[in-house]
Amino acid sequence: MEFLVRSENNLPRDTPEHVQRQLRAEERQRAQELREAGILRRLWRVPGRNAAIGLYEAADATELHTALTSLPMWTWMDISIEPLATHPQEMPPS
Repeated sequence: MEFLVRSENNLPRDTPEHVQRQLRAEERQRAQELREAGILRRLWRVPGRNAAIGLYEAADATELHTALTSLPMWTWMDISIEPLATHPQEMPPS
């Protein structure tokens, strides 16, 4: 099942720079692992914001939740999720 995931990072501005760098590195590493597992399919930045839009593929909402909560910045993220269904125009003709 595919999910469109919108996330905004709300890490407090007073977080020490070295902690921010460490969290960003850990986030990149975990995202790469999710890509390799086939869960994170695509990722886009939202210009002008500390936000992203991702296309995830998971067996169900529980598997997606497990993947998202494994992200190091999970605690500071505001996330919205839209489950996606195939549009009839995308289906091959019978």
